Amino acid sequence: MAKERALQNHTIFVTGATSGFGKACAIAFADAGAKVIISGRRKEKLDELKKTLGVSAHATLLDVRDEKQVFAAIKNLPENFRNITVLINNAGLALGLEPSDGADLKDWETMVDTNIKGVLYATKAVLPGMVVRNAGHIINMGSIAGTYPYPGGNVYGATKAFLKQFSLNLRADLLGKKIRVTNIEPGMVETEFSKIRFKGDEKQAEKIYAGMTPLTAEDIAETALWCVTRPWHVNINSVEIMPVEQAFSGFAVSRKSS
Repeated sequence: MAKERALQNHTIFVTGATSGFGKACAIAFADAGAKVIISGRRKEKLDELKKTLGVSAHATLLDVRDEKQVFAAIKNLPENFRNITVLINNAGLALGLEPSDGADLKDWETMVDTNIKGVLYATKAVLPGMVVRNAGHIINMGSIAGTYPYPGGNVYGATKAFLKQFSLNLRADLLGKKIRVTNIEPGMVETEFSKIRFKGDEKQAEKIYAGMTPLTAEDIAETALWCVTRPWHVNINSVEIMPVEQAFSGFAVSRKSS
């Protein structure tokens, strides 16, 4: 099947579509023939992307942390965008890299509200329609931080571990229905992620990717597209994807000097 026709009967709902993975996914899925619902908090960015995507897109200003906003957005979709076949739970962020004892509690709460509650709200709003139609695919944007801990990753990593387990539990709940669930777990990807983590400090963000070649948002979008375009009987449970120049290290050990 030609790429431009692969998803011509699909409607994709992307949270956090104003930049990074979300924007790249919206473009990739629209290019594959799908109708795309783009959501995010930045109106100018949404309008710009909607203009790029054209008539195949519907934009809704939305903060996933607000339960009422999420349910209202799904309820009030135009008729030709209501049958959502793919939900991409992309909205998420990391804030700070301090150790737990020095971290900002507000940052922790923002990560929990966005990375966990936002996913729950969007899933709960969209999933019943998928169950009624007995068709759908939920893609959660996780992270290798949900599997591999690192100093300063504390609550961010914990939210992504939640997402990993939530994806597996959704699969268990949906057994017998034609609804797929995938958790995509990227490693280092150069987007606005680090700039947001360091609250606009571009120099600090740039240091994260210095001297290596990270993944791109387009790499992740292509991965999501590949998962969705598998034959309907195939479910990709999880995809762990890292740049070649990122790998693993040994356990850290604190040693007393002799």
